[in-house]
Amino acid sequence: MKKRILVLMLGLSASLSFISCGSSAKTNPPSGLKERVLASQGVSSTFTAGSLDIIDAQNDTVPRVSPLSAGTSPSLIMLSPTRNIAAAFDAIGNSMYAIDTVKETGIGSVRLPGGTTSMTFPTAEGTGYAAVPTVTVNGFPFLGAVEMMSFSTSALTPIAVAGAQTVVSDSTGTQLLVFSNDSDSVTVLNPGNAVPPVDTSCLAPPNSVCTVVTGFSRPVNAIVNGTTAYILNCGLQCGATQPATSAACGTPNAQACISIFDLPSLTITNTIPVDAATMALLNGSTLYVAGTPPTNNDCTGQLSNTGQQTAATICGRLDVVDLGSLTVTGSAKITDGFHDRMDLTANGQVFAGSRDCTNIGNVNNPSGEVRGCLSIFKTADGSVLIPPDTGDVNGLQGFVSRDVEYVAEGGALRVYDTKKDILLINDFLPQGTINIVGYIGDVKAIDFF
Repeated sequence: MKKRILVLMLGLSASLSFISCGSSAKTNPPSGLKERVLASQGVSSTFTAGSLDIIDAQNDTVPRVSPLSAGTSPSLIMLSPTRNIAAAFDAIGNSMYAIDTVKETGIGSVRLPGGTTSMTFPTAEGTGYAAVPTVTVNGFPFLGAVEMMSFSTSALTPIAVAGAQTVVSDSTGTQLLVFSNDSDSVTVLNPGNAVPPVDTSCLAPPNSVCTVVTGFSRPVNAIVNGTTAYILNCGLQCGATQPATSAACGTPNAQACISIFDLPSLTITNTIPVDAATMALLNGSTLYVAGTPPTNNDCTGQLSNTGQQTAATICGRLDVVDLGSLTVTGSAKITDGFHDRMDLTANGQVFAGSRDCTNIGNVNNPSGEVRGCLSIFKTADGSVLIPPDTGDVNGLQGFVSRDVEYVAEGGALRVYDTKKDILLINDFLPQGTINIVGYIGDVKAIDFF
């Protein structure tokens, strides 16, 4: 399970001094495009390097412009809050490549001492942080660190945290929440107080750099809103046991829960039991929470794309949480797997994606059912659609100006028309797939529209 623990909130930062206005990216970029999307193109050929391909998001096409260099086989893409900087992680070289999206040119790269699935880019002018769970830090008896990165100097400053798997920042970059494998604690870092070249403050917390907070049940991710963090306790799905999970979640037989965590005081102020929790999305006072519970996970009543009961026997759950009353007001059955992608469209559809789900069939199988790792939850009536496509969901990107959703699933980049009542294969626009050679590992819009 610990290999599945992925990132909830992703990002990366560069220590550079240049214009960081988000609107500047829309003013005459070299490509001449007003609305751009980046897709990471991973390749396996030794003769061809991967890249970040630029997509014209006004018409879902790949224009004749040069792609942006990002290592051999880039996958995960991170953005600064104002989208003036994009960065992609190349797992083959364990390197991070940063791009100036205004100039559409490379900024620099940083080579990490190990792989990462979680980075954060708190501000447009700050420093980036990556969680590296396998790194060896001098003077620290455990593997793991949060690497503080500077692209301008290619410098790294490790802050040692045992098993650091996921890192999430507040909006100012002054507090980092670090989640470690198989742990019931959250490490809170104040990176501004870290001392280079190597900081081992977490050897003896609490101190000005490191505080360890207990009382959770396999916490894996968080949504930060102001001075409040909604921490996802994965609980039983991530290997916790009862009664430990029930104790952390404040109710008997709880499988998972949301801890409401006050950042100034570093205290848990309340908990909300949910079915499962590895990914969440906040919209106003509503929190959508997804995961796959180890029990009570049947698929009864969920129809396949052929209109019959699905052949899947295990289903995940998407809970609707009202933060005003601290209660779950609705729940729906979705695809299983480890959920780590969610997006909300302008017309009220929650796209939820997972990895390692139950894939069923192909377009030629006898039953006719095709099912992968993507679910679409309609907030208007609570119904769920499972599109006929297979594979892990690696990226989701919706828009305000258009009723479409870009979905990187199974290595392909799909475009969904979200106005349709029933999303079938023929509802993709324009032909279903944006034609990019290679495996699409992520997709991000770099202009505000």
